Amino acid sequence: MQSEGYDPLELAEHIRPSVARGLERKYYRLGRTGMWYGGIATADCLGCSLKCVFCWSDKPRDNPEKMGHFYAPEEVYERLASSARRRGFSQMRVSGNEPTLATEHLITLLELVEGSGFRFILETNGLHVDEGFAKSLSTFDCLHVRVSLKGTTADEFHTLTGARREAFGLQLDALSNLISNGVSCHPAVMSSFSSGENLLRLEEKLREIHRGLPKALEEETLILYPHVAKRLKKAGIKPLRGAEA
Repeated sequence: MQSEGYDPLELAEHIRPSVARGLERKYYRLGRTGMWYGGIATADCLGCSLKCVFCWSDKPRDNPEKMGHFYAPEEVYERLASSARRRGFSQMRVSGNEPTLATEHLITLLELVEGSGFRFILETNGLHVDEGFAKSLSTFDCLHVRVSLKGTTADEFHTLTGARREAFGLQLDALSNLISNGVSCHPAVMSSFSSGENLLRLEEKLREIHRGLPKALEEETLILYPHVAKRLKKAGIKPLRGAEA
């Protein structure tokens, strides 16, 4: 297997000091609400271990040291809870970039959510959800994890992220680790660049992990924001499907 591209785990170690400071974590926006998952309050964090060419949040992703502010888990929880209650929502999440770059902050935030009546949806690329971290997540009844796969194959993963092909396997390992530890989860995939044949191949891989995963697979549709369309054109990557912003 070829190894061209950057190592996302090394990139994470480089970025982490800019976004995690003890129990504090850096965010660029707190408390926005929307109808995703039927209604949810969101905190948008900075920094990611992947550089997806289709990412809508590339500016905070690539400039974590220049943007945002550090917040304690208690501050984040209170802002999310206040926003959710105001809209009558029962769910909250951390999104925008990669929440698992600040594990101590995330675990403490989950401890605050646990028993509050809110449901927490963890959106992650899965690269950092190893066996140990999955085990620590298994203690939270409030949690559901959405593992966002960047393509259906290692080659697509490399094309869309620029990262080493072998890192695609870490995303699938995350699902295996979560399921083996009894953590509620489902896979999502950016499928706008994928053929039907490759989607079927992914479903077979998911079935090997757990027979229920193919049915649970969520297909993400590319939203062609102007800055995303410009970046795709520059990279010479043309989606098979997409929706105008």
